[in-house]
Amino acid sequence: MSGAPTLVVIGAGPRGTGLIERIAANAPDMYESFPLDIHLVDPYPPGGGRIWRHDQSPLLWMNSMAQDVTMFTDDTVRQEGPIRPGPALHTWAADIRDGRLTLPDETGIEAELLAEIKALTGSDFPSRRLQSVYLRWVYEQAVAALPNGVTVHRHRGTAVRVTGSREGRQRVWLEGDERPLLADLVVLTVGHLDAEPEPEQVELTDFAARRGLVHLPPGFTADTDLTRLPAGEPVIVRGFGLAFVDLMVLLTEGRGGRYENGEYMPSGKEPVLHIGSRRGVPYHSKIGYAWQGERPPLPRFLGPDRTEALLKTDEPVDFRRDVWPHVDKELGHAHYHRLFTAHPERTTADWPDFEAKYAAADPAGPELRALVAAAVPDPADRLDLEALDHPLEGVRHPSYDALQQGVRDYITADLERRHDPDHSPDLAVFLGLLSAYGQLIRLGDIGGWWHGFFSYLASGPPGPRLHQLLALSRAGVVRFLGAGMTVEADERHGVFRAGSATVPGQRIEARALVEARLPEPSLERTRSPLLRKLYEDGAAATDTGLLRVDPDDGRILGRDGRPHPRRFALGPFTTARAGGAFTRPRTGNPAFRQNDATARTALAFLRDRACSGDPCCV
Repeated sequence: MSGAPTLVVIGAGPRGTGLIERIAANAPDMYESFPLDIHLVDPYPPGGGRIWRHDQSPLLWMNSMAQDVTMFTDDTVRQEGPIRPGPALHTWAADIRDGRLTLPDETGIEAELLAEIKALTGSDFPSRRLQSVYLRWVYEQAVAALPNGVTVHRHRGTAVRVTGSREGRQRVWLEGDERPLLADLVVLTVGHLDAEPEPEQVELTDFAARRGLVHLPPGFTADTDLTRLPAGEPVIVRGFGLAFVDLMVLLTEGRGGRYENGEYMPSGKEPVLHIGSRRGVPYHSKIGYAWQGERPPLPRFLGPDRTEALLKTDEPVDFRRDVWPHVDKELGHAHYHRLFTAHPERTTADWPDFEAKYAAADPAGPELRALVAAAVPDPADRLDLEALDHPLEGVRHPSYDALQQGVRDYITADLERRHDPDHSPDLAVFLGLLSAYGQLIRLGDIGGWWHGFFSYLASGPPGPRLHQLLALSRAGVVRFLGAGMTVEADERHGVFRAGSATVPGQRIEARALVEARLPEPSLERTRSPLLRKLYEDGAAATDTGLLRVDPDDGRILGRDGRPHPRRFALGPFTTARAGGAFTRPRTGNPAFRQNDATARTALAFLRDRACSGDPCCV
């Protein structure tokens, strides 16, 4: 290793790539002409990392339209570093199609994938393999933009431990290597984590092993061995989010089925999926129309002043008591601003008068509900977040057969609404959710409910996937179980049994159970030896297991509250987790700000290290 200052970045996926892009953007002004070695550690290729790697089924899509995905900053991002604009995913694809951009490794891309890139439009939901090419291109552009003297060294391995004192150089140990990488600074951008199973999952796995059953615990669907699920057999599936969508695709089209004229033609190799969850319905469809007209003024009731006030309170922040009323009011303001300005015929008041009274009302008080009821005659035009979170509350069916059409009707109505601009207040609420998420990041770990609710409303599946779900339901390949789902291991009969509050008193039996969800990020249960060792060595974690970091620059906090001067972390395993995997253009995503702040803090530290002993250094 050379004597140049050294930065080790552990994780080469989108977050690691974004950090390198910010280093390239800031280095010309902050790092002068000193040498710098950047060591990038990941067993998977840079750009896409594990989740967005090329080596996965072409049937798996991104969960965003191409026009809603960018890796580049714009003037909506509140950051200290320079803006370095670049193409969003659909623009990048158009530039390749029209010859304005070339792919250095184009000859290594399959003809089918290259054709997908060149045919991509802004409203398409591209495959994850296509996204892997975009991310690799972004990575290559970021590396090419680094100043002379800044060199990136790739290590296709797994980091298992970081050692070293707060005052000295760090040692990054790679699996199978006897000599560590020496680093002045280390940044962890490892993305989503595998986890050891929770006690309930251990019991279910042990039960399955004893009785010759199949139990697939929470995990990444693309990495799960689905060959264990036999054709034609019932499979209980717990979880109705995006992991279920991947499961649905791989067990249907992935086994040779196909869609014709909106109907599903089974191959005969599919299992029968009995799907349920807490809500009993899938996440809301992606909105299928573009914004037109005046945007809601955001943030309005949950801005920096509010979050700073919450941070300064002496009492621990309780999300439901201290935060949720302001989130509710913020989303309501976005909703009604859009309703009054774009659909005034459905209101009975003037917007300025309504807004003044809305602003003065207690966010949790009855006067707010009375104000809305008087000004918005149709209950369907009012925003009720509690009702949205419990769509099957109080709904009962006498049998599972009777339930099927009810859930199909719900999904059909959701698709129609989310693709109808007459319901554009829904899109305003989506923008409000993004704004709220950007503020709540500063509060650290606010519990898992908010992240689940955000995903349910704002990060649901593409509309075409829900149309496929309806077709699979009509074909009998998917069966709905309802809300308030329960699962038990029936020792007497040697089967899994599932039921729900929606169909009281009835149960479904199966010899296979799939947990269709990602494992929760947790330092205490992580399978990452790197993070587990950090935790054992004193890194602080929240009650839910997130790694505590300084919200300003991502430095890892110790249990004594002190930030580590040489260790940083960015991503969903930290208290500064950002909503969504990628950024919509012109939405000021806080992940960009975090990347920029970490890059600038790191460069300032490394510049001082390079300057030491140099009398010409300013």
